[in-house]
Amino acid sequence: MCLNGQRFSLTPGFSPVTSGVEVQNRFNGFDPGEQAVETARSLHVSRTRLKPGVNEMGHPYLSKKIERKNCFMKLKSFTAAASRQNAANFEKKMNPAFRRKPLRLFGIVLALLCAAQIHAAEKIRVVTTLTDLADLTRQVGGDHVDVFSLATGIEDTHGVPMKPSFVPVLNRADLVVLVGFDCEHAFLPALLEASKNPRIQFGHPGYVDCSQGITPVDVPKSTDHSAGDVHPYGNPHYMLDPVMAKTAVQNIYKALVATAPQYEADFTRNRDAYLAKLDAKIAEWEKEAAPLKGVKFVSYHEHWPYFAERFGMDYVGTIELRPGIDPTPHHITELIERMKTEHIPIVVREPQFPEKVPALIAKQGGATLVKLPIMPGGVPHTDTYIEMMDYIMHTLVAAVQK
Repeated sequence: MCLNGQRFSLTPGFSPVTSGVEVQNRFNGFDPGEQAVETARSLHVSRTRLKPGVNEMGHPYLSKKIERKNCFMKLKSFTAAASRQNAANFEKKMNPAFRRKPLRLFGIVLALLCAAQIHAAEKIRVVTTLTDLADLTRQVGGDHVDVFSLATGIEDTHGVPMKPSFVPVLNRADLVVLVGFDCEHAFLPALLEASKNPRIQFGHPGYVDCSQGITPVDVPKSTDHSAGDVHPYGNPHYMLDPVMAKTAVQNIYKALVATAPQYEADFTRNRDAYLAKLDAKIAEWEKEAAPLKGVKFVSYHEHWPYFAERFGMDYVGTIELRPGIDPTPHHITELIERMKTEHIPIVVREPQFPEKVPALIAKQGGATLVKLPIMPGGVPHTDTYIEMMDYIMHTLVAAVQK
Protein backbone atom coordinates (compact mmCIF):
# COMPACT_ATOMS: atom_id res chain seq x y z
CA MET A 1 0.00 0.00 0.00
CA CYS A 2 1.24 3.53 -0.73
CA LEU A 3 0.75 6.42 1.64
CA ASN A 4 2.34 9.82 1.05
CA GLY A 5 4.64 8.26 -1.54
CA GLN A 6 5.90 5.52 0.79
CA ARG A 7 5.13 1.78 0.57
CA PHE A 8 4.16 -0.04 3.72
CA SER A 9 3.11 -3.60 4.47
CA LEU A 10 0.79 -5.04 7.06
CA THR A 11 2.41 -6.30 10.24
CA PRO A 12 3.18 -10.05 9.85
CA GLY A 13 0.48 -12.24 11.23
CA PHE A 14 -2.21 -9.54 11.20
CA SER A 15 -5.29 -10.43 9.11
CA PRO A 16 -9.05 -10.02 9.51
CA VAL A 17 -10.98 -13.06 10.59
CA THR A 18 -13.02 -14.56 7.72
CA SER A 19 -16.67 -14.95 8.68
CA GLY A 20 -19.96 -16.04 7.09
CA VAL A 21 -20.77 -12.40 6.51
CA GLU A 22 -17.59 -11.95 4.49
CA VAL A 23 -18.40 -15.05 2.39
CA GLN A 24 -21.87 -13.64 1.67
CA ASN A 25 -20.33 -10.27 0.81
CA ARG A 26 -17.93 -11.85 -1.66
CA PHE A 27 -20.75 -13.89 -3.20
CA ASN A 28 -22.61 -10.63 -3.87
CA GLY A 29 -19.62 -9.12 -5.65
CA PHE A 30 -18.26 -7.10 -2.70
CA ASP A 31 -15.09 -8.08 -0.84
CA PRO A 32 -14.94 -6.34 2.56
CA GLY A 33 -11.79 -8.27 3.38
CA GLU A 34 -9.73 -6.16 1.04
CA GLN A 35 -11.24 -2.96 2.46
CA ALA A 36 -10.67 -4.17 6.00
CA VAL A 37 -7.04 -4.92 5.27
CA GLU A 38 -6.61 -1.44 3.84
CA THR A 39 -8.21 0.05 6.96
CA ALA A 40 -6.00 -1.99 9.24
CA ARG A 41 -2.95 -1.01 7.23
CA SER A 42 -3.79 2.67 7.47
CA LEU A 43 -4.23 2.39 11.20
CA HIS A 44 -0.99 0.52 11.67
CA VAL A 45 0.95 2.89 9.39
CA SER A 46 -0.39 5.94 11.15
CA ARG A 47 0.70 4.54 14.48
CA THR A 48 4.23 3.73 13.32
CA ARG A 49 4.72 7.33 12.15
CA LEU A 50 3.68 8.98 15.43
CA LYS A 51 6.21 10.43 17.82
CA PRO A 52 6.83 8.31 20.92
CA GLY A 53 4.33 9.04 23.68
CA VAL A 54 1.90 11.08 21.52
CA ASN A 55 -0.96 9.68 19.49
CA GLU A 56 -2.33 11.04 16.22
CA MET A 57 -4.54 13.54 18.06
CA GLY A 58 -1.64 14.89 20.07
CA HIS A 59 -2.68 13.14 23.26
CA PRO A 60 -0.39 10.93 25.26
CA TYR A 61 0.45 7.73 23.42
CA LEU A 62 -1.82 4.86 24.12
CA SER A 63 -0.46 1.44 24.89
CA LYS A 64 -0.08 -1.16 22.13
CA LYS A 65 -2.93 -3.19 23.62
CA ILE A 66 -5.38 -0.26 23.57
CA GLU A 67 -4.31 0.75 20.03
CA ARG A 68 -4.86 -2.81 18.73
CA LYS A 69 -8.30 -2.82 20.36
CA ASN A 70 -9.25 0.40 18.62
CA CYS A 71 -8.17 -1.10 15.30
CA PHE A 72 -10.45 -4.10 15.68
CA MET A 73 -13.38 -1.95 16.84
CA LYS A 74 -13.13 0.11 13.65
CA LEU A 75 -12.81 -3.06 11.61
CA LYS A 76 -15.92 -4.50 13.25
CA SER A 77 -17.89 -1.34 12.57
CA PHE A 78 -16.79 -1.32 8.94
CA THR A 79 -17.76 -5.01 8.45
CA ALA A 80 -21.22 -4.42 9.93
CA ALA A 81 -21.81 -1.55 7.52
CA ALA A 82 -20.69 -3.69 4.60
CA SER A 83 -23.07 -6.45 5.67
CA ARG A 84 -26.02 -4.04 5.69
CA GLN A 85 -25.07 -2.80 2.22
CA ASN A 86 -24.81 -6.31 0.75
CA ALA A 87 -28.06 -7.36 2.41
CA ALA A 88 -29.73 -4.50 0.57
CA ASN A 89 -28.09 -5.63 -2.71
CA PHE A 90 -29.25 -9.19 -2.15
CA GLU A 91 -32.82 -8.01 -1.52
CA LYS A 92 -32.67 -5.99 -4.72
CA LYS A 93 -31.60 -9.00 -6.73
CA MET A 94 -34.43 -11.08 -5.30
CA ASN A 95 -36.93 -8.36 -6.11
CA PRO A 96 -39.28 -9.51 -8.97
CA ALA A 97 -38.94 -6.11 -10.60
CA PHE A 98 -35.17 -6.60 -10.82
CA ARG A 99 -35.60 -10.01 -12.46
CA ARG A 100 -38.49 -9.03 -14.75
CA LYS A 101 -36.36 -8.58 -17.89
CA PRO A 102 -34.90 -12.15 -18.00
CA LEU A 103 -38.32 -13.54 -17.20
CA ARG A 104 -39.85 -11.60 -20.09
CA LEU A 105 -37.18 -12.99 -22.44
CA PHE A 106 -37.82 -16.53 -21.25
CA GLY A 107 -41.56 -16.05 -21.76
CA ILE A 108 -41.06 -14.84 -25.32
CA VAL A 109 -38.88 -17.85 -26.19
CA LEU A 110 -41.39 -20.24 -24.65
CA ALA A 111 -44.27 -18.64 -26.56
CA LEU A 112 -42.39 -18.98 -29.85
CA LEU A 113 -41.66 -22.65 -29.21
CA CYS A 114 -45.29 -23.34 -28.36
CA ALA A 115 -46.44 -21.52 -31.50
CA ALA A 116 -44.07 -23.60 -33.64
CA GLN A 117 -45.37 -26.83 -32.11
CA ILE A 118 -48.98 -25.76 -32.63
CA HIS A 119 -48.21 -24.86 -36.25
CA ALA A 120 -46.55 -28.25 -36.82
CA ALA A 121 -49.49 -29.99 -35.15
CA GLU A 122 -51.90 -28.31 -37.56
CA LYS A 123 -50.27 -29.99 -40.57
CA ILE A 124 -51.74 -33.20 -41.94
CA ARG A 125 -49.27 -36.02 -41.37
CA VAL A 126 -49.16 -38.20 -44.49
CA VAL A 127 -47.19 -41.39 -45.08
CA THR A 128 -46.92 -42.65 -48.65
CA THR A 129 -45.62 -46.00 -49.78
CA LEU A 130 -43.75 -44.69 -52.83
CA THR A 131 -42.02 -41.46 -53.80
CA ASP A 132 -44.30 -40.61 -56.73
CA LEU A 133 -47.29 -40.53 -54.39
CA ALA A 134 -45.28 -38.40 -51.96
CA ASP A 135 -44.61 -35.83 -54.67
CA LEU A 136 -48.26 -35.69 -55.74
CA THR A 137 -49.35 -35.27 -52.12
CA ARG A 138 -46.96 -32.35 -51.64
CA GLN A 139 -48.16 -30.76 -54.84
CA VAL A 140 -51.79 -30.83 -53.69
CA GLY A 141 -51.29 -30.36 -49.95
CA GLY A 142 -48.77 -27.56 -50.13
CA ASP A 143 -47.88 -26.05 -46.76
CA HIS A 144 -50.66 -27.95 -45.00
CA VAL A 145 -49.06 -31.38 -45.23
CA ASP A 146 -46.04 -33.10 -43.75
CA VAL A 147 -45.20 -36.02 -46.06
CA PHE A 148 -42.99 -39.06 -45.41
CA SER A 149 -42.30 -41.76 -48.03
CA LEU A 150 -41.45 -45.31 -47.00
CA ALA A 151 -39.51 -45.76 -50.25
CA THR A 152 -36.61 -43.61 -51.40
CA GLY A 153 -36.89 -44.38 -55.13
CA ILE A 154 -34.44 -47.23 -55.63
CA GLU A 155 -36.43 -50.04 -54.02
CA ASP A 156 -38.63 -52.72 -55.53
CA THR A 157 -42.17 -51.36 -55.35
CA HIS A 158 -43.35 -54.77 -54.15
CA GLY A 159 -40.73 -55.13 -51.42
CA VAL A 160 -39.77 -51.89 -49.70
CA PRO A 161 -37.60 -52.94 -46.72
CA MET A 162 -39.46 -52.66 -43.43
CA LYS A 163 -37.62 -50.55 -40.86
CA PRO A 164 -38.51 -50.27 -37.15
CA SER A 165 -38.42 -46.48 -37.53
CA PHE A 166 -41.46 -46.69 -39.84
CA VAL A 167 -43.74 -47.86 -37.02
CA PRO A 168 -43.82 -44.67 -34.89
CA VAL A 169 -44.18 -42.57 -38.05
CA LEU A 170 -47.23 -44.58 -39.09
CA ASN A 171 -48.56 -44.47 -35.54
CA ARG A 172 -48.78 -40.67 -35.73
CA ALA A 173 -50.03 -40.49 -39.35
CA ASP A 174 -53.37 -39.01 -40.32
CA LEU A 175 -53.28 -40.58 -43.80
CA VAL A 176 -51.48 -43.45 -45.51
CA VAL A 177 -51.41 -43.17 -49.31
CA LEU A 178 -50.78 -46.30 -51.38
CA VAL A 179 -50.74 -47.49 -54.98
CA GLY A 180 -53.29 -50.25 -54.44
CA PHE A 181 -53.99 -53.39 -56.48
CA ASP A 182 -52.04 -55.19 -53.71
CA CYS A 183 -48.78 -53.66 -54.96
CA GLU A 184 -47.52 -53.22 -51.38
CA HIS A 185 -48.73 -56.60 -50.07
CA ALA A 186 -45.23 -57.69 -48.97
CA PHE A 187 -44.65 -54.86 -46.49
CA LEU A 188 -47.58 -52.52 -45.87
CA PRO A 189 -50.07 -54.81 -44.04
CA ALA A 190 -47.49 -55.79 -41.43
CA LEU A 191 -46.47 -52.17 -40.88
CA LEU A 192 -50.07 -51.03 -40.50
CA GLU A 193 -50.74 -53.74 -37.93
CA ALA A 194 -47.62 -52.79 -35.96
CA SER A 195 -48.54 -49.10 -36.03
CA LYS A 196 -51.63 -49.60 -33.82
CA ASN A 197 -53.15 -46.58 -35.56
CA PRO A 198 -56.87 -47.12 -36.23
CA ARG A 199 -57.10 -44.04 -38.48
CA ILE A 200 -55.05 -45.57 -41.30
CA GLN A 201 -56.27 -49.16 -41.28
CA PHE A 202 -57.99 -50.64 -44.33
CA GLY A 203 -61.56 -49.39 -44.62
CA HIS A 204 -60.97 -46.28 -42.52
CA PRO A 205 -60.88 -42.69 -43.87
CA GLY A 206 -57.10 -42.43 -43.43
CA TYR A 207 -56.46 -45.37 -45.79
CA VAL A 208 -56.09 -43.75 -49.23
CA ASP A 209 -56.02 -46.20 -52.15
CA CYS A 210 -55.01 -44.25 -55.25
CA SER A 211 -56.14 -47.02 -57.60
CA GLN A 212 -59.80 -46.11 -57.07
CA GLY A 213 -61.25 -45.31 -60.51
CA ILE A 214 -58.52 -47.12 -62.48
CA THR A 215 -59.17 -50.25 -64.54
CA PRO A 216 -56.16 -52.58 -64.28
CA VAL A 217 -54.64 -54.62 -67.09
CA ASP A 218 -53.30 -58.17 -67.01
CA VAL A 219 -55.58 -59.41 -64.24
CA PRO A 220 -54.52 -63.03 -63.53
CA LYS A 221 -56.91 -65.94 -63.32
CA SER A 222 -55.39 -66.98 -59.99
CA THR A 223 -54.30 -64.88 -57.01
CA ASP A 224 -52.08 -67.57 -55.52
CA HIS A 225 -48.74 -65.99 -54.53
CA SER A 226 -47.05 -69.41 -54.49
CA ALA A 227 -46.59 -69.08 -58.25
CA GLY A 228 -44.54 -65.93 -57.74
CA ASP A 229 -45.00 -62.30 -56.82
CA VAL A 230 -47.98 -62.03 -59.13
CA HIS A 231 -50.21 -59.00 -59.45
CA PRO A 232 -53.35 -60.54 -57.95
CA TYR A 233 -55.67 -57.66 -58.86
CA GLY A 234 -53.98 -56.70 -62.11
CA ASN A 235 -50.81 -54.81 -62.94
CA PRO A 236 -50.34 -52.05 -60.32
CA HIS A 237 -47.78 -49.92 -62.20
CA TYR A 238 -50.30 -47.45 -63.61
CA MET A 239 -48.35 -44.45 -62.28
CA LEU A 240 -46.03 -44.71 -65.31
CA ASP A 241 -48.98 -43.49 -67.38
CA PRO A 242 -49.24 -39.76 -66.60
CA VAL A 243 -52.91 -39.68 -67.56
CA MET A 244 -53.68 -42.30 -64.91
CA ALA A 245 -51.52 -40.36 -62.46
CA LYS A 246 -54.19 -37.64 -62.67
CA THR A 247 -56.63 -40.09 -61.07
CA ALA A 248 -54.21 -40.57 -58.21
CA VAL A 249 -54.03 -36.79 -57.79
CA GLN A 250 -57.81 -36.62 -57.51
CA ASN A 251 -57.93 -39.42 -54.91
CA ILE A 252 -55.30 -37.66 -52.81
CA TYR A 253 -57.21 -34.39 -53.12
CA LYS A 254 -60.43 -35.98 -51.84
CA ALA A 255 -58.66 -37.49 -48.85
CA LEU A 256 -57.02 -34.19 -47.90
CA VAL A 257 -60.29 -32.28 -48.13
CA ALA A 258 -62.05 -34.89 -45.99
CA THR A 259 -59.29 -34.65 -43.37
CA ALA A 260 -58.99 -30.86 -43.28
CA PRO A 261 -62.02 -29.23 -44.93
CA GLN A 262 -60.91 -25.81 -43.66
CA TYR A 263 -58.14 -25.89 -46.28
CA GLU A 264 -60.34 -26.99 -49.19
CA ALA A 265 -59.80 -23.77 -51.12
CA ASP A 266 -56.02 -24.16 -50.92
CA PHE A 267 -56.18 -27.82 -51.90
CA THR A 268 -58.43 -27.02 -54.86
CA ARG A 269 -56.15 -24.27 -56.09
CA ASN A 270 -53.06 -26.48 -55.76
CA ARG A 271 -54.72 -29.42 -57.49
CA ASP A 272 -55.96 -27.37 -60.42
CA ALA A 273 -52.56 -25.72 -60.89
CA TYR A 274 -50.73 -29.05 -60.84
CA LEU A 275 -53.16 -30.78 -63.19
CA ALA A 276 -52.82 -27.89 -65.66
CA LYS A 277 -49.04 -28.26 -65.50
CA LEU A 278 -49.30 -32.04 -65.92
CA ASP A 279 -51.66 -31.70 -68.91
CA ALA A 280 -49.16 -29.41 -70.61
CA LYS A 281 -46.38 -31.92 -70.00
CA ILE A 282 -48.51 -34.82 -71.31
CA ALA A 283 -49.04 -32.94 -74.58
CA GLU A 284 -45.29 -32.30 -74.75
CA TRP A 285 -44.43 -35.95 -74.04
CA GLU A 286 -46.85 -37.22 -76.68
CA LYS A 287 -45.11 -35.10 -79.30
CA GLU A 288 -41.67 -36.12 -78.09
CA ALA A 289 -42.66 -39.80 -78.18
CA ALA A 290 -43.31 -39.82 -81.92
CA PRO A 291 -40.07 -41.77 -82.63
CA LEU A 292 -41.19 -44.43 -80.11
CA LYS A 293 -44.32 -45.44 -82.01
CA GLY A 294 -44.26 -49.20 -82.66
CA VAL A 295 -40.77 -49.66 -81.09
CA LYS A 296 -40.41 -53.02 -79.35
CA PHE A 297 -38.69 -53.41 -75.99
CA VAL A 298 -38.26 -55.80 -73.07
CA SER A 299 -37.72 -54.99 -69.39
CA TYR A 300 -36.62 -56.84 -66.30
CA HIS A 301 -39.94 -56.56 -64.43
CA GLU A 302 -43.44 -56.04 -65.79
CA HIS A 303 -43.53 -52.31 -65.05
CA TRP A 304 -44.32 -50.86 -68.47
CA PRO A 305 -47.67 -51.97 -69.98
CA TYR A 306 -49.46 -48.70 -69.12
CA PHE A 307 -46.58 -46.57 -70.38
CA ALA A 308 -46.34 -48.58 -73.61
CA GLU A 309 -50.06 -48.28 -74.22
CA ARG A 310 -50.03 -44.51 -73.64
CA PHE A 311 -47.11 -43.74 -75.96
CA GLY A 312 -47.61 -46.41 -78.62
CA MET A 313 -44.68 -48.74 -77.88
CA ASP A 314 -44.74 -52.54 -78.26
CA TYR A 315 -44.02 -54.21 -74.93
CA VAL A 316 -42.72 -57.66 -75.86
CA GLY A 317 -41.95 -59.27 -72.51
CA THR A 318 -39.78 -59.44 -69.38
CA ILE A 319 -36.47 -60.92 -68.31
CA GLU A 320 -38.16 -62.34 -65.23
CA LEU A 321 -39.89 -65.63 -65.84
CA ARG A 322 -42.88 -64.26 -63.95
CA PRO A 323 -43.16 -61.25 -61.63
CA GLY A 324 -40.80 -61.99 -58.74
CA ILE A 325 -39.37 -65.17 -60.31
CA ASP A 326 -35.77 -64.99 -61.56
CA PRO A 327 -35.14 -66.07 -65.16
CA THR A 328 -33.95 -69.56 -65.99
CA PRO A 329 -31.15 -70.20 -68.52
CA HIS A 330 -33.71 -71.59 -70.92
CA HIS A 331 -35.87 -68.47 -70.65
CA ILE A 332 -32.86 -66.20 -71.25
CA THR A 333 -31.86 -68.18 -74.35
CA GLU A 334 -35.37 -67.98 -75.78
CA LEU A 335 -35.57 -64.25 -75.10
CA ILE A 336 -32.25 -63.57 -76.87
CA GLU A 337 -33.33 -65.55 -79.90
CA ARG A 338 -36.62 -63.68 -80.06
CA MET A 339 -34.82 -60.34 -79.83
CA LYS A 340 -32.61 -61.28 -82.76
CA THR A 341 -35.54 -62.50 -84.81
CA GLU A 342 -37.84 -59.56 -84.14
CA HIS A 343 -35.08 -56.93 -84.03
CA ILE A 344 -35.97 -55.68 -80.57
CA PRO A 345 -33.73 -52.64 -80.04
CA ILE A 346 -34.17 -51.79 -76.33
CA VAL A 347 -33.69 -53.60 -73.02
CA VAL A 348 -34.88 -51.71 -69.94
CA ARG A 349 -33.32 -52.28 -66.53
CA GLU A 350 -34.97 -50.80 -63.46
CA PRO A 351 -32.61 -49.51 -60.72
CA GLN A 352 -33.52 -52.14 -58.13
CA PHE A 353 -32.40 -55.04 -60.33
CA PRO A 354 -28.79 -56.12 -61.01
CA GLU A 355 -27.21 -55.17 -64.31
CA LYS A 356 -25.38 -58.40 -65.18
CA VAL A 357 -28.21 -60.39 -66.80
CA PRO A 358 -29.87 -57.47 -68.65
CA ALA A 359 -26.45 -56.39 -69.98
CA LEU A 360 -25.76 -59.92 -71.24
CA ILE A 361 -29.15 -60.14 -72.94
CA ALA A 362 -28.77 -56.71 -74.56
CA LYS A 363 -25.28 -57.53 -75.83
CA GLN A 364 -26.15 -60.92 -77.28
CA GLY A 365 -29.49 -59.71 -78.62
CA GLY A 366 -27.97 -56.67 -80.34
CA ALA A 367 -29.97 -54.15 -78.30
CA THR A 368 -29.27 -51.00 -76.29
CA LEU A 369 -29.48 -51.30 -72.50
CA VAL A 370 -31.13 -48.35 -70.72
CA LYS A 371 -31.66 -47.76 -67.03
CA LEU A 372 -35.05 -46.20 -66.28
CA PRO A 373 -36.55 -45.19 -62.92
CA ILE A 374 -39.98 -46.40 -61.91
CA MET A 375 -40.48 -43.70 -59.29
CA PRO A 376 -38.84 -40.37 -58.43
CA GLY A 377 -35.38 -40.73 -56.95
CA GLY A 378 -34.57 -43.89 -58.88
CA VAL A 379 -31.79 -42.09 -60.75
CA PRO A 380 -30.18 -38.67 -60.12
CA HIS A 381 -32.13 -35.51 -60.98
CA THR A 382 -35.55 -37.17 -60.83
CA ASP A 383 -36.85 -35.79 -57.55
CA THR A 384 -40.40 -35.15 -58.78
CA TYR A 385 -42.89 -37.09 -60.84
CA ILE A 386 -42.58 -34.74 -63.82
CA GLU A 387 -38.78 -34.85 -63.69
CA MET A 388 -38.94 -38.65 -63.69
CA MET A 389 -41.22 -38.78 -66.71
CA ASP A 390 -38.99 -36.27 -68.51
CA TYR A 391 -35.98 -38.50 -67.88
CA ILE A 392 -37.77 -41.63 -69.10
CA MET A 393 -38.92 -39.97 -72.28
CA HIS A 394 -35.57 -38.34 -73.12
CA THR A 395 -33.65 -41.56 -72.44
CA LEU A 396 -35.89 -43.78 -74.59
CA VAL A 397 -35.94 -41.36 -77.52
CA ALA A 398 -32.16 -41.04 -77.37
CA ALA A 399 -31.78 -44.84 -77.34
CA VAL A 400 -34.03 -45.25 -80.39
CA GLN A 401 -32.25 -42.52 -82.34
CA LYS A 402 -28.81 -43.84 -81.45
